[in-house]
Amino acid sequence: MHKRSRRLNVYFDPDIHKQLEARAVRRDISKSALVETAVLSFLTDDATERQEAATSRRLDRLSRQMAGLEEDLSILAETVSLFVRFWLTSTPPLPEDARASARAMGLERFEGFLTALERRLATGDRFLRDRQRDVAARQDPSGTDPA
Repeated sequence: MHKRSRRLNVYFDPDIHKQLEARAVRRDISKSALVETAVLSFLTDDATERQEAATSRRLDRLSRQMAGLEEDLSILAETVSLFVRFWLTSTPPLPEDARASARAMGLERFEGFLTALERRLATGDRFLRDRQRDVAARQDPSGTDPA
């Protein structure tokens, strides 16, 4: 049986709150999960139990991250599959006399693609993150965070 969490409102000194937010972002977990971990650590007398609780929470976080990666990979696979299917069904074969120039243009375009990809990977920006930002912006056109 899964226990439901209960809401508890707490107040922190602004400096502690900033540290809490920064740590939650750095560890990629919610502030609630971070506070819960700290409180459990404080309440647990036994070091072994404390370590097991911390390990369990970390495994839960890793599981959530893996689920996100699986979703991203699924989106990527579907995108590539649709593109290849569309390209194969809509691109007519080239006449023999146009193939050499098309091959040269294809190699040039591919080099341009690789350069653009390298630049994008170097900046850390990713297509799926861009798409998520676009979707979020459409859902909240004011640009303010509803949370």
